[in-house]
Amino acid sequence: MNIPGVALHADALIALRPLALHPEAEGQLAALPGGFVTRRRGHGQEMADVREYVAGDDIRHLDRGSTARTGVLHVRSFQEERDRVTLLVADFRPAMLWGTRRALRSVAAAEALALVGWRVIEQGGRVGLLAIGSGAPVVVAIQGRVRGMLAVIGGLVRAHDAALHLALAGNRDDPPLDEAIARVTRIAPAGSEIVIASGFDSPGPSLDDRLGQIAQRRMPRPVLVTDDVTENLPPGVYPIRLPDGSRRRVRISGRKAAPRVTEIAGFPALPLDAGQQIATTARVLQAAFPPDRAP
Repeated sequence: MNIPGVALHADALIALRPLALHPEAEGQLAALPGGFVTRRRGHGQEMADVREYVAGDDIRHLDRGSTARTGVLHVRSFQEERDRVTLLVADFRPAMLWGTRRALRSVAAAEALALVGWRVIEQGGRVGLLAIGSGAPVVVAIQGRVRGMLAVIGGLVRAHDAALHLALAGNRDDPPLDEAIARVTRIAPAGSEIVIASGFDSPGPSLDDRLGQIAQRRMPRPVLVTDDVTENLPPGVYPIRLPDGSRRRVRISGRKAAPRVTEIAGFPALPLDAGQQIATTARVLQAAFPPDRAP
């Protein structure tokens, strides 16, 4: 499946690297070599946290005490002074697999996370991934440098391909978001930034509590990916089908709703329109995620 805006390709996410750093210079950077900030070598000497082992973690950092006590592999994570750690959470549940213009909401979410991830890496930070869908989640251990970001991109592509195949096979039920993000605290160390790109459909009864728990030692950053079909259709009466299979007819006036401040569980949410051009998304994210922002 190679339909533009539907399939997710690694080369397209890799190509967002210069745009993530200089969104104001769109179209002028693709041919420019070098010019990227690199991170100092080494993982630092300060231990940041102990967490459950994730495939890809360095086994030299196993924490014997926690492993023996719980019976589950645990690793120590380290940080340098001012180290920025960001866990990217991609929502690829069935409700995200639609769009009316440039791209599916799921594709727009992956692009936004890739832009954030590239900025973090180029500023010397580390990134990891939790991609959720109707099947098994995809987890990429938190790593630094370009290699870490390439691993995240590979995880995004694998998870999105799996989500599309499950949807085509008829699996279109959204798992509750509160349950899907439950493992965030087991993946991301204390002090990290949690960027969640989602439509926040089917939030589940405990999403507020879940984000509150995450916020106790981490910083949740909701990114609300929208595609408001009512703003793109001419006035008229339209047939729609609801999730339960029933059909309704709705009237669309053509009047645009007034802008409003959006919050998710009490946390300010950054709205992104899946139909807008990727350069616009990059400029919005640059303002929302400024350089050297401490989580």
